[in-house]
Amino acid sequence: MTVAACASDPAATRGRYLGEPGRVVRGPRDDFQRDRDRIIHSIAFRRLRHKTQVFVAPDGDHYRVRLTHSIEVSQIGRGIARALGLNEDLTEALCLAHDIGHPPFGHAGEDALKAAMQAHGGFDHNGHTLRTLARLECPYPRFDGLNLTWETLEGLAKHNGPVRRPGWALADIDAEFPLELTSHASLEAQIAAVADDIAYDNHDIDDGLRAGLLDLDQLMAQPFVAANYAAVERRFPGAPRDRLLRELVRDQIGVMVNDVIATTRANIAEAGVASVAEVRAAGRTLGTFSPDLAAEERDLKRFMYASLYHHSSQVAAADAAKQVVGRLFAAYVDDPQRMGEDWAGRLPAGEPATIRHIGDYIAGMTDRFAIDRYAEIYGRDAVPPELAHA
Repeated sequence: MTVAACASDPAATRGRYLGEPGRVVRGPRDDFQRDRDRIIHSIAFRRLRHKTQVFVAPDGDHYRVRLTHSIEVSQIGRGIARALGLNEDLTEALCLAHDIGHPPFGHAGEDALKAAMQAHGGFDHNGHTLRTLARLECPYPRFDGLNLTWETLEGLAKHNGPVRRPGWALADIDAEFPLELTSHASLEAQIAAVADDIAYDNHDIDDGLRAGLLDLDQLMAQPFVAANYAAVERRFPGAPRDRLLRELVRDQIGVMVNDVIATTRANIAEAGVASVAEVRAAGRTLGTFSPDLAAEERDLKRFMYASLYHHSSQVAAADAAKQVVGRLFAAYVDDPQRMGEDWAGRLPAGEPATIRHIGDYIAGMTDRFAIDRYAEIYGRDAVPPELAHA
């Protein structure tokens, strides 16, 4: 495979968050491969198995969760990176880690934590991803965190674009290991971001139809979906509808992937970038959809927000999740010993450190663990019925 001139090079890494003198070399891996492996083997990554993707406490085993979503993002991202001659391992590491900072119950849990911590700097899942990987995940004897490379931390911080006003968690990391937050990230990070969009745009359709929350006729009123479904029907006349819909999802992913590859190639040529440094200094995102597909993708997102993410059953479950997270936070502020010896024993003195420590504890919870702790404090009968089957 031809390596693009603007690809990130593990041999030219800017180093790790902390030095590792005398490190034991385990296998023939470069630094980006080592980052990916550290992420995969982390407890925080495994916890994604029991964290909400779309459905809060889903009543079924076939819906996506944060872990399966992250794996699907990495498959899409790695394929795009390969086609563009970028570093596949860095792309994969970024895709796998991008959601590690999500608290229980997805965006509902994040909203509740943000509100609870507002007077102490708030909460955002992207900043917490970096805090988890650089500070909280502690499998090594000599240092806290996973001690990832600059390129991985930078990509996670900026995969959605330059950061002008970082929250406290990201600002703390940046103060110790400057990530050049106001410039663009590597192409690997840009591809990880668009792969995330491709994955949830399409897989949420799959899950929404499976759950019976998406109206098929309304879905087919979306021009992008209708055109792709018509092409599927022409190829497979008479096939069962459920199989046609699965094929539709695959086709739409393929259309989006091919569009990103072609558009990114054209953007690279137009910008004349010939190094990763020039990518960061380009002044615009290069790894993108074409303007036409970007418009169609925005329309699809608007439909999904109106029809799925804001469905009445989803809103009710989200409200219940916010109640659980908010009341857990209040209980731990009232009596930090409720967190257990490990976390209570490390409680820092003074604000905002105490509140942020409690936020770290709750953000690391899975949906199921949060519900169990809630039942332990308030009683099983107090668990909202929308979450009782989790």
